[in-house]
Amino acid sequence: MNNNMSSQQSPANMQAVVDREKIYTWILELCNPDTRENALLELSKKREVVPDLAPMLWHSFGTIAALLQEITNIYVAMIPPTLTAHQSNRVCNALALMQCVASHPETRSAFLQAHVPLFLYPFLHTVSKTRPFEYLRLTSLGVIGALVKTDEQEVITFLLTTEIIPLCLRIMENGSELSKTVATFILQKILLDDSGLSYICQTYDRFSHVAMILGKMVLSLAKDPSARLLKHVVRCYLRLSDNPRAREALRQCLPDQLRDATFTTCLQEDNSTKHWLAQLIKNLEAQPPPASPAQPNMYKTRKH
Repeated sequence: MNNNMSSQQSPANMQAVVDREKIYTWILELCNPDTRENALLELSKKREVVPDLAPMLWHSFGTIAALLQEITNIYVAMIPPTLTAHQSNRVCNALALMQCVASHPETRSAFLQAHVPLFLYPFLHTVSKTRPFEYLRLTSLGVIGALVKTDEQEVITFLLTTEIIPLCLRIMENGSELSKTVATFILQKILLDDSGLSYICQTYDRFSHVAMILGKMVLSLAKDPSARLLKHVVRCYLRLSDNPRAREALRQCLPDQLRDATFTTCLQEDNSTKHWLAQLIKNLEAQPPPASPAQPNMYKTRKH
């Protein structure tokens, strides 16, 4: 570039060029253990303002390996649970970049085909309630949440071959409110896919586990309401009611708190959730068709 061209650039353009050069430098610095921590921090700050950061990360030499190294380095702090705030912040910056890759249409499919999400599952298995672990679980859930937001069949097909549903159910039962919300959102997105609904309603054990956890959440929400979390719980119930066998079972096991006025105040300004709840009750009150002797309701064979 000659001097005349340089002098004609606006300050904004020059800043963009400088920032771009910084991005390249930070990506290169990820491969050096001595400079990686700062590079992780700086890149995680820029992930929302650099639209093509994900392809740059994915296609640059050694970068994903460096991010995976950051993730696997933390495994030793899982059992016994010794994760520090500093360790948690550092690995969560790596996970933020992974979420960036998971969100981008050019890199999402390759991200799945490489089975990268499986490296996050050990974090979802943790049960320690300390802040470093909670932050780690929440950030890991954010990567999976970014995948399911796309409503792509490939994502659901991949997740159904893994243990993500029982992991989400555990967090829905025992996590913080924010982690519960993201985990329930992931379950909701899986249910909204026909293959996901079919998978969960295929056996009594799968359905009953989901129904039991959702029921516990309703009881908990009756004591400590959260409109944001309740929204996803109701949507999960509504989607389950689209399956004939699950609908029949829900007529027996839907918590009374969803039938009475328990959540009237909580949902006062949430018209969409009120509509979903009304539709759920309507679905359950509809007269069921006569059961065929050849196709008994498998959910009636055991008591919930």
